[in-house]
Amino acid sequence: MSNIWLNALMSTVIVSAISLIGVSLFALKSDKLQRSLLLLMSFSVGAMLGNAFFHLLPEAYFHLKPANLTSWLILGGFMVFFLVDQLLHSHQNSKARDTTKMRPYKKVKTYGYLSLYADGIHNFTDGILIGAAWIFSPELGFATTVTVILHEIPQEISDFGILLKAGFSKEKALLYNFIVATTAILGTVLALWIGHELEHFSIYILPIAGGGFIYLATTSLLPEILKNTKENNWIVYILIVLLGLCMMYYFSLHGSHQH
Repeated sequence: MSNIWLNALMSTVIVSAISLIGVSLFALKSDKLQRSLLLLMSFSVGAMLGNAFFHLLPEAYFHLKPANLTSWLILGGFMVFFLVDQLLHSHQNSKARDTTKMRPYKKVKTYGYLSLYADGIHNFTDGILIGAAWIFSPELGFATTVTVILHEIPQEISDFGILLKAGFSKEKALLYNFIVATTAILGTVLALWIGHELEHFSIYILPIAGGGFIYLATTSLLPEILKNTKENNWIVYILIVLLGLCMMYYFSLHGSHQH
């Protein structure tokens, strides 16, 4: 049992540390970084939609019966993120009014916080799946860890870009992204502590997370991209979105969640 805990926790720590890959963007000068952010956001749209439609939702539809339960949970996740978005907007507008007379208020766009919430739910679920896989067998545990790492690398880079574009400083974006990534460790610890039963609970989280990713990609990120596109470069952003979709589709074909 001790080996299972050690292997599972080491796997999750490695997965969480991948969030620090965003530090590679620190080397870019500000002007180059700003030009890269919309491309990263475009990739994020494809990655989030691909993760939802090729990974999270198929898993949920396969395991949850009846099928319309999954549909309700997807809509529930979508509406939860809509409500959180509205609450954040209200809070920021109120804070901006209160601080107008005291000092300039730098407003971080709400999709930055929504990205953190969505990523936290997703990482927590990944942690549960890694822990449950190591309980089942070392082979499945290793395969699950590799699959999570493969889809986390592009995901974390794009998440870091979203936070920067939303108005976070580089340091805060890196810190918050890392803190959110550690929710995977919490998920793994709970899975190891409670056992296989928590894996069944995680299945209900998948469509909720999927609904959140769909909301974030379609109502927050896409409008931001469209607002900044020009007549001669919109095709580039479409191709980057498709790249994110194709990459997540590829990872779904080589996933380790055997049905």
